[in-house]
Amino acid sequence: MSEEILINVTPQETRVAVIENGVMQELHVERTSARGLVGNVYMGKVVRVLPGMQSAFVDIAGDRAAFLHVADIWGHRHSLSSAGGGTAGTNGPPIEQLLQEGQHLMVQVVKDPLGTKGARLSTQISIAGRFLVYLPQDDAYIGISQRIEDEEGRAQLREKLQRLLPCGERDGEKGGYIIRTMAEMASEAELASDLAYLRKIWSSIQALARTAAPLAILYQDLNLGLRVLRDFVGEGTAAIVVDAPEVHRVMKQFARDYTPASAERINCYQGERPLFDL
Repeated sequence: MSEEILINVTPQETRVAVIENGVMQELHVERTSARGLVGNVYMGKVVRVLPGMQSAFVDIAGDRAAFLHVADIWGHRHSLSSAGGGTAGTNGPPIEQLLQEGQHLMVQVVKDPLGTKGARLSTQISIAGRFLVYLPQDDAYIGISQRIEDEEGRAQLREKLQRLLPCGERDGEKGGYIIRTMAEMASEAELASDLAYLRKIWSSIQALARTAAPLAILYQDLNLGLRVLRDFVGEGTAAIVVDAPEVHRVMKQFARDYTPASAERINCYQGERPLFDL
């Protein structure tokens, strides 16, 4: 099988065509105006704590303050014993014991703004890869997509991932993983690549967080062009062709940092005819 991935970029949208043996198999379109905030990680600033609602408003440099409920504060349930009791409707300490106005904290958008409502936030970070979702703050565990129903297959996937994880507490690493449905057909090498990608993303988020100014963005969910490198490129991909020099540069750098096996296959199209017409 000979596969090419063609990427056409305009200010309004990005189009990706997956071509096998000269025939288009898939077409993906992402409009610039439709890109949301879900998945983005910010260094937020608490602007108001609302004990009556057990929630807080957090500034993430948007048009409206974002909303954080006590149930979405990672670890609040585990701190019950040290925080001196719970409050009605929660299994952990009340929000006024966890947050204060002016406090800076790392947050992730889990729901986009809608109408007059700001984005919804969580302090539990999750990073999606091609085959895995990484929950770096969690205790070590492996979950599996419910769509994978075959019990033998589930057990084999769990064992395959466990072989790739660091032994014990080596390097002080921990974290939980959810094996995505796409992992059913993944090789051990592909899982290892995804694992390395996710750990590197988390390391970069942590490094930025240590020096970030308030309201800084620490991680932005990948645009379609970069998701191509994470989700589409396989061993059978002969070339990735992009018709925008700046996007080509960004993709090459991303590939060198996170998906080095694909870096040399990324080419910049400079022909006169539009790429998709050709």
